[in-house]
Amino acid sequence: MAEDIPIPDEDAVKEQKLQYGSGDNNGEAALDSKYPNRPRNLHKTLPFSTLLADLFNPLLENSQKHRPTAARRRQGPQGQSSLSPHEARRNIIDRYISKWRKEVGDDFYPAMRLIIPEKDRDRPMYGLKEKAIAKIIIKTLKINKDSEDAKSMVNWKLPGQLGKATSSTAGDFAGRCFEVLSKRQMRSTPGEMTIAEVNNALDHLAQLGSEEEQAKVFKVFYRRMNAEEITWLIRMILRQMKIGATEKTILDIWHPDAETLFNVSSNLRRVCWELFDPNLRLDGGDTGIALMECFQPQLAAFQKQVGSFDKMVNKLKPTLDDDSFWIEEKLDGERMQLHMVDDPSAPGGKKFGFWSRKAKDYAYLYGSLLGQTDNAFARFLGDAFAPNVKNIILDGEMITWDMDLDHIVGFGTLKTAAISEKENRNGTNTGQRPLYRVFDCLYLNDTVLTPYTLRDRRNALKSAVKGVHRRLEIHPYIEAHSYTEIEPELRKVVAEASEGLVLKNPRSMYRLNERNDDWIKVKPEYMSEFGESLDCVVVGGYFGSGHRGGAHSSFLCGLLVNKNAKEGDADYEKCFSFFKVGGGFSREDYASVRGRTEGKWHTWDAKRPPPIIELGGHAENRQHERPDEWIRPSESLVLECKAATVESSDKFRMGITLRFPRFKQLRNDKGWKDALSISEFMELKDNVEREVGEKEKEFKIEQSRRKKARTSKKPLVVAGTDTVSTPYAGPHSKIFKGLSFFVMTDALTPSKKSKAEIESLVQAHGGKLVQRETKDPNLIVIAEKRLVKVLSLEKRESNNIVKPIWIWDCIRQSEADVGAIPFMLPFEPNRHMFYLLPDDQLEYETHVDEFGDSYTRDLTDVAELRTIFSNMPRKFDNDFHQENFLTQTEDHGNPLTNLKTHMFSGMKVFFFFFFSSSSSSSSSSSSTINSETSIAFQLAKNYIRFGGGVVLEGLEEDGITHVVVGDEREAKGVRRGLFVTPLPRILGWAWVERCWWEGTRVDEERFMWG
Repeated sequence: MAEDIPIPDEDAVKEQKLQYGSGDNNGEAALDSKYPNRPRNLHKTLPFSTLLADLFNPLLENSQKHRPTAARRRQGPQGQSSLSPHEARRNIIDRYISKWRKEVGDDFYPAMRLIIPEKDRDRPMYGLKEKAIAKIIIKTLKINKDSEDAKSMVNWKLPGQLGKATSSTAGDFAGRCFEVLSKRQMRSTPGEMTIAEVNNALDHLAQLGSEEEQAKVFKVFYRRMNAEEITWLIRMILRQMKIGATEKTILDIWHPDAETLFNVSSNLRRVCWELFDPNLRLDGGDTGIALMECFQPQLAAFQKQVGSFDKMVNKLKPTLDDDSFWIEEKLDGERMQLHMVDDPSAPGGKKFGFWSRKAKDYAYLYGSLLGQTDNAFARFLGDAFAPNVKNIILDGEMITWDMDLDHIVGFGTLKTAAISEKENRNGTNTGQRPLYRVFDCLYLNDTVLTPYTLRDRRNALKSAVKGVHRRLEIHPYIEAHSYTEIEPELRKVVAEASEGLVLKNPRSMYRLNERNDDWIKVKPEYMSEFGESLDCVVVGGYFGSGHRGGAHSSFLCGLLVNKNAKEGDADYEKCFSFFKVGGGFSREDYASVRGRTEGKWHTWDAKRPPPIIELGGHAENRQHERPDEWIRPSESLVLECKAATVESSDKFRMGITLRFPRFKQLRNDKGWKDALSISEFMELKDNVEREVGEKEKEFKIEQSRRKKARTSKKPLVVAGTDTVSTPYAGPHSKIFKGLSFFVMTDALTPSKKSKAEIESLVQAHGGKLVQRETKDPNLIVIAEKRLVKVLSLEKRESNNIVKPIWIWDCIRQSEADVGAIPFMLPFEPNRHMFYLLPDDQLEYETHVDEFGDSYTRDLTDVAELRTIFSNMPRKFDNDFHQENFLTQTEDHGNPLTNLKTHMFSGMKVFFFFFFSSSSSSSSSSSSTINSETSIAFQLAKNYIRFGGGVVLEGLEEDGITHVVVGDEREAKGVRRGLFVTPLPRILGWAWVERCWWEGTRVDEERFMWG
């Protein structure tokens, strides 16, 4: 039988040694030990050009052939080939794989890592972006850097007026390179480089750091490839292939178990070498996660746009015996898996592995050995695990923790904090550091735990992980039994500016690389506090890529410094950068922006920036979020935008920015001076923060009611802010005689006062001033903002904290009670208390009635009376209003509604014309629909279903959100037949079609008829 075993030819053996080593411990011998049954190719690999001719180009042609067009949409289905696009795509891939097996052998890994390079974890990142590659090509081809061709590559996002570049390649870097290379290629025929040779050259390129060395590799490609081959090579380096087929399809055609194995290993080499025989299937033991091998983690499903919390809880599969579900805070960090293995030969005796959700190896930053001192995390984990733990795999979130504030910091600071901690050799407990919050245990002491329930896995986690304070901690959860327990927790995390919540089914198993209803994300709604949206002037534009290439795809918006400045003044037209927005625009919106601003844009010159636009960054070099072009505010337009919230950011001149900004509409009715100014926005922001603070206090009071009152009394503390207004001019009195005041900050409400003004006011009415906290039982401390020193006071839980508005209320009441003896007002929980100890909760609640109306103080204004009235109905309204909690529409900046498969998620739609049999109101109009309209409505219905929406059979069905009609006359008929609350939105069918072809959910108001 030995003579029947195929023997590789000499070229195949040479290639094998070239790719995998010469037989030493670091080469083929090590691979033979790890993959004893790995396949060997019998012949040399196919030419690189075959990937283009037999795979990439046919797939692209198939994709373009079946791409819908407006003409085909009007004509309907006709002239279709016998094969569907999906079948044709699979045939192309299958033919190439079959050709490889026949002409090369069973080791398909060399080709696979070029076909889906973004999944290749063996080859490190090249450290090359578009501009760096452009400079290398300019040097390789010896092009004048000031020539039109050189500028067209460097400025690849710019439209076609530069050089001879056409508008079709604007935004397509590889396409721009092809235009330049095709005029200077050394060979017009396909090159002779094999796939193995290309892989070797790319491996070498990934190891180089200098531009000179990288240019040498590109010279080899230039000599041995034609322009088309180099263009595809550039796409591989950038890992932006877009060949018309997903990696899921390619893996599935290679082997039925390929995707499953990739999910548990993230290892393309393992997938190709263990699954080279399509007839050999994996058993259950082969598909489990393994130590020191990255896997694809389980993901949480998105909160649906329609449906209350009780429906979400029902999706968590409660049973009669166990109706519990878990509520966890959703952390704003980076998903991270941690692997630990005992290794007596390693420094410190333990080895670690860290991988992100996208399988990026972070061992270089967080450390791989316990005994290393030059890492940001692993060196602190000596006591993190129980003594009996030999190996473990944890799933969690790496976040940034500020040790001075003792609070989580936004995700954008994580890398900076990790680098800083890496350099902190002494391990000091100040500043910001990485903190790993663990919420799952998937492997423990050689046992895979994914088949066990979440509750069992959590018990294993508690027994195995001891944790290290503010280094590695087990993420807490709340066990709930009713959907009514979700809202208070969501309100709490919203008040603390958190990401949201995750609901989990404790009876569920861990499902790799799957997003299902066992885990559900619940995020706060888009803000409505700023009057629904903000109107800001456009001051800059950024060119897009891909289908948005050659034109502005996003815009920089700013706030006016002084809208009252006159022409010639230093501040005339001056703006501070505020946010960048690119989501929510339709083609019509982009066209309108182009039409109104054409010829008014100027190229941004970093050496001579326009003096009227200030960007973020240090004063000597403000270049953050630099636009490609800028425009004068007086020649610009105003955008109406909405966002999730406002957050701090050094990327913009304002020092703050909008989180997840989204375009709503153009304000053609507003001129540039009608846009928001800095002072107007800050006033708006202060009002919002004050309202949010009141809601936060309401929440704290509701929570505190459940605690048992105690008799011990604590000194009293009052609070202020950082803003300044005019001093108080009221009469003097002795209201505060016998009290000591420690003023920590300024005041904001009811008017802006500085710390000095508050102190003068207190002294004018008999109070004594101190400059530090004392044990005086009559001490009152002033603070209204959670500065570090105030947070420290709260953390000690030694004092109550009162808002400065109490001082104003006492003075105002004394002035109103003419002739009466001045007295101090009792403290009201909502209005006066900034921080309230649970022990004093019940006592202070007796000072107001059940609706918050004081027993001893007169109302100050109509707004306070309106607030009391608005509180009254809520006492008798126990139903959750879904309008208060909009569903998640954003994931770290990526809008969900921009995905076609999710763009209509959460919508329940009734099509007025299609279901005449189910609604008497539609019977008369159905007969008037011609064939063309019927096709259009049928397509619209399919778009809704494909985009994640639900098509209803009748107007009377529960949860209906939208009704699609043909014209205004039909809309009136629908309105007469609607007897549901809340009323659905009535839209024209053109809205559905517009959303579909724009690829995003456009603003509904333009298409509404009711």
